[in-house]
Amino acid sequence: MADARPRRLDPPVDPQRDHVLGAPEAPITLLEYGSYACPYCHAAHDIIVDLRDRFGERMRYVFRHLPIRDSDEAHQAARLAEYVGETTGDFWAIHDTLMRRGPTFAPEDFPAIAAEFAVPLEAASPAACAAADARVQEHIDSAQRSGARETPTFFINGRRYEGAWDQGALADAMVGSLGHRLQAATLDFARWAPSAGLSLLLMALVAVGLANSPLGPAFLAAWNTPFGLALGDAAFIMPLLDWINHGLLTVFFLVVGLEIKREVTVGRLASPRVAALPIAASLGGMTLPALIFLAVVPAGPLSAGWGVPIATDTAFAIGVIALLGERVPVELRVFLTAAVIVDDLAAIGILAVFYSEALHTGWLALSALIVVVLVSMNRSGIHRALPYGAFGVLLWICLHHAGLHATLAGVVLAMVTPTRPPANLRALQAQAEMVIREETRVGMQALHHGPSEDALHTLDVIHEQIESPASKLLRTMAPWSSYVVLPVFSLANAGVTWTPDVLAGNVRLMWGVALGLVLGKPLGIVLAAWLAVRTGLAVKPHEYSWRQLTGAGALAGIGFTMSLFIAGEAFGHGTHFAATKIAIFLASLIAGALGVALLWRRTAAQQAVPDAAAVR
Repeated sequence: MADARPRRLDPPVDPQRDHVLGAPEAPITLLEYGSYACPYCHAAHDIIVDLRDRFGERMRYVFRHLPIRDSDEAHQAARLAEYVGETTGDFWAIHDTLMRRGPTFAPEDFPAIAAEFAVPLEAASPAACAAADARVQEHIDSAQRSGARETPTFFINGRRYEGAWDQGALADAMVGSLGHRLQAATLDFARWAPSAGLSLLLMALVAVGLANSPLGPAFLAAWNTPFGLALGDAAFIMPLLDWINHGLLTVFFLVVGLEIKREVTVGRLASPRVAALPIAASLGGMTLPALIFLAVVPAGPLSAGWGVPIATDTAFAIGVIALLGERVPVELRVFLTAAVIVDDLAAIGILAVFYSEALHTGWLALSALIVVVLVSMNRSGIHRALPYGAFGVLLWICLHHAGLHATLAGVVLAMVTPTRPPANLRALQAQAEMVIREETRVGMQALHHGPSEDALHTLDVIHEQIESPASKLLRTMAPWSSYVVLPVFSLANAGVTWTPDVLAGNVRLMWGVALGLVLGKPLGIVLAAWLAVRTGLAVKPHEYSWRQLTGAGALAGIGFTMSLFIAGEAFGHGTHFAATKIAIFLASLIAGALGVALLWRRTAAQQAVPDAAAVR
């Protein structure tokens, strides 16, 4: 789950308005949002002093106020710093004093500190106090716009710093070490909404290029290389392609399942009435493409591909919507995201029911037993992720031997993994605060450098209990799914040799896939959504029009990942599969272009917003 907060400083440093310490032409600017009542800011204060000693004139330091919320002392200290700094013309003297006297203050401390600077508080005019309050509020507002929520938050040359704030880590970031630059670039790319879709597209292009190059035969044959484990007479060996499609892709289905469960329990689908519109639209967007396919493709072996046009590639669809920016209302993004998540869940169910092999009852019974164990763990309040992961691996093995799609293990595991935090959340938070307070007190004593091992162990146990296993799994596995699993799947499955022989006998198959994705998806989504609204089952938000909803439906026609997967299960890896790949590629391009065309033009309400802003 990526951090969606802004990462750039807003507004940039202004020497006329900000408190700046250091040469104006310094190449390195370190800005801190801090609070005088924050113990961590006081610890960081000494680090900043050491950094200034190290960098000298190469560094300038800027401080902006972000008083601890609901702390009168924090706000009084910030107001005092502004008032004394403005009166004496030396903000940094009062800043250093407050940093060294805090982080706890008594009411009588503020008049005493002001008296040290010969600035009696009782002589302060209402106008001066109001100016100090306004300055503090200005900093708080800028912190919100810049994505600074806690103290201390650092910005290095205008970019929010997200690493550890010990002297070594901060110094590496300030000088722009290679490791820090790579980390920052990776985070920026991962947080760019279309990045997952772009990774998929690049791998698909690489696969097509290699398949049609002199290396093509070797490239395609490599995916059939046997791979696995053998112990005596027992062996678990599959082609590399099967390990990817049935093993690695389980991680993708796990992430999809976790996202669905989050949306149903605490997210956008938690309210039945809110969830009704995307659920109805998703069902229509699967039914009509399948019917169109079956109407075009004659009965027989080719009709097994009816599941190909029902699927939507979430990464591509959401990536295109993100690229359109403000042309797409937030409410429409929510609708499409919810619809494709439901689409993914239904596609997984269709795979399990219609595209599985002959079942083996013994392994199926063992799989059911493992599911019972997982459900019992959930109801027993087990909140560690490791046991769920271990039984999830066992479930995958059993489902594979049972003849079901082993990827179903990812969905089952997601459904039984607890989503909500423990019932004793407040008690755990109170315990963590107590440990931190005690370690802060002890840390001020001599011959004591930092938290004890016992304290660190306690905090680690508390963190393990506070975060739900579902959140932990989703946070850990989502990046692997988007930037490893799906690109590798695309590389392994997108390779197709573009020859006229592929079209022989497969024209109607290709038309069925293309029409299902390009026409069936948007028409099915719009018709089902319209019926849900018409019958009163759902309400369409007024923020987007039916034209825009049709555009989102067109983007849902970008099949790719799931369509390729279902096609492989339906046709194996012969000419039918190759023809289906070509149809999926072409249909996805057309669907994407159609969706962009429908969404490009703003509605009258959207066009009026800039005009209204200009008038103000």
